[in-house]
Amino acid sequence: MAEHAPFIWFSFLPLLSNLPPQVSIALFVLAVLTLLAYLGFRQVASSDPAEALIPSDRLTLRNIFELLAEAILKFVDDIIGPRGREFLPLIGTLGFFILFSNLLGLVPGFLPPTDNLNTTVACALIVFFATHYYGIKAHGFRYIKHFLGPVWWLSPLIFIIEIITHLARPLSLSMRLFGNIMADHMLLSMALLAPSLLVLLVSPLAMVLGVFVSLIQTFIFILLSTMYISFAIEEAEH
Repeated sequence: MAEHAPFIWFSFLPLLSNLPPQVSIALFVLAVLTLLAYLGFRQVASSDPAEALIPSDRLTLRNIFELLAEAILKFVDDIIGPRGREFLPLIGTLGFFILFSNLLGLVPGFLPPTDNLNTTVACALIVFFATHYYGIKAHGFRYIKHFLGPVWWLSPLIFIIEIITHLARPLSLSMRLFGNIMADHMLLSMALLAPSLLVLLVSPLAMVLGVFVSLIQTFIFILLSTMYISFAIEEAEH
C-alpha cells in the first residue's frame, strides 16, 4: 500500500505549499516568535516607566517572557558566570525556537521542524561556529592552545583528538534532538491512530510524554551549548 502524506495545514497556503513542510513550519515558528517578542516589547514600551519595574498581578505576555528570560539568564549565569548575560541572546533564541518547534509537533496538522535533520543540524552549526568565535574573541589566536594540550610533545596527537571531538559536537547535538523528537512525534501519531476505546487513554499519556520530551530536549540542547561556550572561554586561558 502507498503511504499517505500527513495532513499539514500549510498545504492550503499558496505561498508555502511548494516549500518542504519543515521549512514552512520553521518559518511559521520564527514569525510567531517575532510577533510575540514585538507584542511583549510593546507592552513594556507603552507602560508607565514607574510601573515598568513592577510585575503585573495578571498573567500577561510580558510576564511570560520575563519569567522565561530570567530563568534562561540564571541558567546561563550559573554555568558561564558573570559574562552569562552576553550570551543570553544566542542561548535564549535557540531555547525559544527549539521549545516552540518541539511543542508545535503536538498540535494536529503541524510537523515539528526539529524532527527534520536539516533543522537540527542548522541549530547545531550555529552553536559550533559561535563557540569558536567567542573563544577567538576572548583569547585571540592564543585560543589554538586549547587544542594542543599541556605537554608539547603530545601536541600533534592531542590536536587531532580535539579536532575530532569538536567536530563530533554538532553531530551529537543534531542527532540527539532529531532522534528524540522524531520518535516522540511518531509515538503521538500512533496513539492518535489507536482504536476508539484506547485512544482516550493512550492519547493523553502520549501528549504528556510529548511535553516532557520537548522540555527535556530543549534543556539538554541549551545546556550543552552553554557548556561548550563556557569551555571555549575558560579552558583557553590555561
